[in-house]
Amino acid sequence: MIRSKTCLVVGAGASCEISMPDGREMLGKIAQGMDFARLGSDLQTRDIQILAKHYAKSAARLGTGEEELRKAGAAIRTSARIAHSIDAILEQHGHDPLVQAAGKLAIVHYTLQAEALSPLAREPRTSAELPLRGEENWLFQLGRLVTAGVPRNKADQCFDKLSIINFNYDRSIQHYLPFIVAMAFGMALDEARQLVDEKLNIIHAYGNAGRLPWQAGEGPDAEWGAEEPAAINAIAQGLSTFSQRQENRSFLNQMQSVMGSAKRLAFLGFGFDPQNVELLLANDLNQEPDVFVATIGMSEPSRMAVRRMLKRRAGIEDDALVSVLEMRAFQFMRDYTLFLES
Repeated sequence: MIRSKTCLVVGAGASCEISMPDGREMLGKIAQGMDFARLGSDLQTRDIQILAKHYAKSAARLGTGEEELRKAGAAIRTSARIAHSIDAILEQHGHDPLVQAAGKLAIVHYTLQAEALSPLAREPRTSAELPLRGEENWLFQLGRLVTAGVPRNKADQCFDKLSIINFNYDRSIQHYLPFIVAMAFGMALDEARQLVDEKLNIIHAYGNAGRLPWQAGEGPDAEWGAEEPAAINAIAQGLSTFSQRQENRSFLNQMQSVMGSAKRLAFLGFGFDPQNVELLLANDLNQEPDVFVATIGMSEPSRMAVRRMLKRRAGIEDDALVSVLEMRAFQFMRDYTLFLES
């Protein structure tokens, strides 16, 4: 059980551990799917066909022609040659609503596709299993951490000290945790889903691929891994760019409240893109939290830069409070269990 206020900042590196695409891979898939010159030929792919169909349905709603929306996709395809993520491209083309629409539709399509292809299944094979097999994944380690030592009659308190800021569009956290909560406490899956939905504070920095059907709320929903949901246009409209988030004062206040109250702050597979850092660390963290960065393959100069940036942007003076660790997200959640529980 987590006993001190803790915030997990989840980046693409954590999702990669369950075979979700990182920013560059996602952008590469989007660029390939927007190769509409192949549409109608023997070289067209299923993704090209699906995106073209989505654009055809969206054109009338946007007051434009299908061809104009495809041209917007071509602009994204061109920018992808030098950009590092679809988020960066949408920010650069913030003046063009058609590029925004084309890009956001592609994000939802490829996120749902990634869910469908990931080892995190819609349902476990048997009631004695979880939808993601094995313990060497950070979702399992998180689920075990938050439920450990919690009696059944206090199950609704297991998320009280935890908040998650997620920079990914997939819904893996919301999808997986109810299964492990149900297994830990011997409760029905529907009850576990309601508990996670009501008690876990999770903020998607730029939105996600829709509300899961069992989640409360008015927003459009999509089943886990549903590649062609009926509400894909509405889901895409719910995504936000960096500039749109910056203009949303209530959202920024919510994020800053979480960051400003956490005594433990852990970055899991987070790439420290300047825009994302700007959203997170607009204010000093006066509470001087313990800060951990769990990442793989970061060079020593980059590790030094991250450490200095965190201290400067967060207003942390004590060097001992900032740790940059060469480890995967699941290794951090496993090896630092005692610290996170304290």
